[in-house]
Amino acid sequence: MTSRERVLKAFEFKASDRVPVDFSGHRSSGLSASVYPPLRKALGLKPKPVRVYDPIQQLAVLDEDVLDLLGIDTIELGRAFALDDKDWKPWVLPDGTDCFLPEWINVEREEKRWIIRSESGRIIAQMPDGAQFFEQVFYPFYSDDVDQSDVSGAMTESMWHTVASPPGPLADGPEGDKILAKSAAKLRQSTDRAIIGLFGGNLLESGQMLYRNDKFLLNLALDPTGVHKFLDRLTGIHLENLEKFMGTVGDSIDIILFGDDLGMQSGPQISPEMYREYFKPRHQLMWDRAKELADVKVMLHCCGGVRELLPDLIDAGLDTINPVQITARGMESALLKKDFGSEMVFWGGGCDTQQILPNGSPEEVYKHTKQQLEIMSPDGGFVFQQVHNILPGVPAENILAMFEAVKDFK
Repeated sequence: MTSRERVLKAFEFKASDRVPVDFSGHRSSGLSASVYPPLRKALGLKPKPVRVYDPIQQLAVLDEDVLDLLGIDTIELGRAFALDDKDWKPWVLPDGTDCFLPEWINVEREEKRWIIRSESGRIIAQMPDGAQFFEQVFYPFYSDDVDQSDVSGAMTESMWHTVASPPGPLADGPEGDKILAKSAAKLRQSTDRAIIGLFGGNLLESGQMLYRNDKFLLNLALDPTGVHKFLDRLTGIHLENLEKFMGTVGDSIDIILFGDDLGMQSGPQISPEMYREYFKPRHQLMWDRAKELADVKVMLHCCGGVRELLPDLIDAGLDTINPVQITARGMESALLKKDFGSEMVFWGGGCDTQQILPNGSPEEVYKHTKQQLEIMSPDGGFVFQQVHNILPGVPAENILAMFEAVKDFK
C-alpha cells in the first residue's frame, strides 16, 4: 500500500498492511528543533541545517531522509513552501544550537528575553531566558474599553493568530491563491504520503487567545449573549477563510486539521451542555462545509480529557481526534477503543510524551509503545503518533525505541 492509501484505510476501520504513522505531519506531532541534530546522529545521518518552521513551539522541519527512514506516512501542506535558502534566516535556539527561522519572523532581543511584535509594533510574545517556547503576553479583548466587535483586527494582535508557519506570507498578495494552489498541487504530485492541510478554525481557543483564558471562561458562564455574538463573528471569518482555503488546496489534501483544545489533564474545560450551546453547531457548520468543498477527512486537534464530549464531536461530523492524551482523566486507551473505536479514528495515543518518552528507558519506551499498538490498532481506526510534540531533552535513543516498536509490530 502507499502511505496515502494506508492512512485513508484507517478511516474505513479496516486493517492495512501495517499501522499508518504520523510524525511532524502537523504542529502537534513534531519534534523540538533542539532534539533534531541528536536524532539525525542516532539515525546515522549526516548533519543538516535545523529549520524551525514553528517558532512558537520551536519545531523542526524533518528532512525527507528522516521521514523515509522512519516510515512516515504523512506530510504537512506547509512543506510545499519555504523551500529556498532565501526563505530562512539564521538564529540560535535556547540551548545554543544554530538554526534558521522563516525570514518573515522578526524576533528581537530585549533584556533577558526574546520578543515578537505585531505589525503595529506591540509586543505580543516573549521567550524569557531559560524558557524553551514563546508565550503570549497580550490579549486584545482583555480590557473592556476596546471595541470587541473588531474580531479580525484583534486577531492581528494575537500571537497564535499572527506568528505564521510556512506558507505564511509566501502565499499572500494578488497572486497568493495561484502560488498556494500551484505549490500544493506540486506537493501532491511529488509524494504518496497523506497530506494534512492546517486550517485552524479555533472557537474556544480563539476566545481564550483574544480575551485570556480566565475572562473567556467567565464570559461563557456570565455573558452568553455576548459570547454568541463573538462566536458568530468569529465563525463568519473562519467560514470565509475556509471557502478560500478549500477552493485553493482542497484537491491537494487528504485531511483538514481544525484546532480547539477542549480538555485539561483532569477532564473537559467545559461541560457537554456548554459545548452543545456554544460550539457544537458552529463546529458542525464548518466541518460539514469542508466536506462539501472537497473530499477530505476532518481532524480536530484537541488536547486533554474530552471523553464526555466525544459523542457530540462525533455527531457534529468529526472523523478523527488528535492527540489522544492517554494520561488525562477518562482517556484510557482500552476504554476509548471499546466505546468509540468504530465511530472515530484515534490519531495519536501511541506513546506517552509526558512521562514515558522523556523519562523512561529505551526498553520501557519500547514496551509501552508496543502495548499501545496492541490496544489501539485492531480493526483499523488508528494512526500512530506519539501523544504530542517531542520536547527538548528527550533522548534520541528513546525516540528510536518508539519507532523500533512500531516497525516490529505485526
